[in-house]
Amino acid sequence: MEVAQLVLNGVMAGTVLAVPAIGLTAIFAVLRFTNFALASHMTIGAFAGFVANTTFGLPIVPSLATAFLVSGFFGWMSDEFVLRRLRASGFVTTAIGSIALTIALENFVRFGFGNQMRGYDLPLRRDWVIQGLRVSPQQVENLAIAVVVVALLFAFLALTRTGKAMRAVADNPMLASIKGINSDTVARLVSFIAMGLAGLGGMLTGLDTTIDPLVGFRTILSVFAAAVVGGLGSIPGAVVGALVVGIGEELSLLFLTPAYRTAVGFLAILLVLTLRPRGILGQRAY
Repeated sequence: MEVAQLVLNGVMAGTVLAVPAIGLTAIFAVLRFTNFALASHMTIGAFAGFVANTTFGLPIVPSLATAFLVSGFFGWMSDEFVLRRLRASGFVTTAIGSIALTIALENFVRFGFGNQMRGYDLPLRRDWVIQGLRVSPQQVENLAIAVVVVALLFAFLALTRTGKAMRAVADNPMLASIKGINSDTVARLVSFIAMGLAGLGGMLTGLDTTIDPLVGFRTILSVFAAAVVGGLGSIPGAVVGALVVGIGEELSLLFLTPAYRTAVGFLAILLVLTLRPRGILGQRAY
């Protein structure tokens, strides 16, 4: 029963983890670098939703929309005025620049909100117990929201002209340009959507616990591990990788204390790079 409970918790956590992991892998697919500034945008989204929920009294769904829009806007701005200037210098320089950017943005949040833990304005509800398995209503709501968001994103990529343009740029930027697709416009849109997903994921993470300026920093390793395990550049792979990492982190509690659960992310990255460098679903497999 303990294993079943941990697997259930892992599925819940992995589904939420898939939201920012999709953002990270989408940026890699289109812009060809790993944007670690996603960590700070998770924090920005979490606090934007916090303000919308506790200061303006908005329900959770509008607060999540606020988190998406605010973090997406900051993501577009930071890429447009900081990272875009670095991309010509190569993958490594841009990735390092994104780390410096995330430190700056996290401190920006810290100056505005302080270091204390904060919680959303949520009703107190008892956990549900089904066949001996315990799950909180908030976990179920987070799962449902994450599933809807991922489904809408897949529909957007598969059915809309803009989504198809994004896929074309990810597959072959030169051919997409010949076909008349503006890769710069696509890059801006991807930055907005990906960082919006990061912010939404940051708030979903905080809804189940609490938030502080390091909420994104504590999660980024798991997000990166999910993207690598699934295959950097593969959006379905990010979902699969998130579930693998989420379940793996929970099952590790059978052997490790909670303080060492993040080691699962390191182990997952090491195993994938050793056994299957392209990840479970390979690179840019839509």
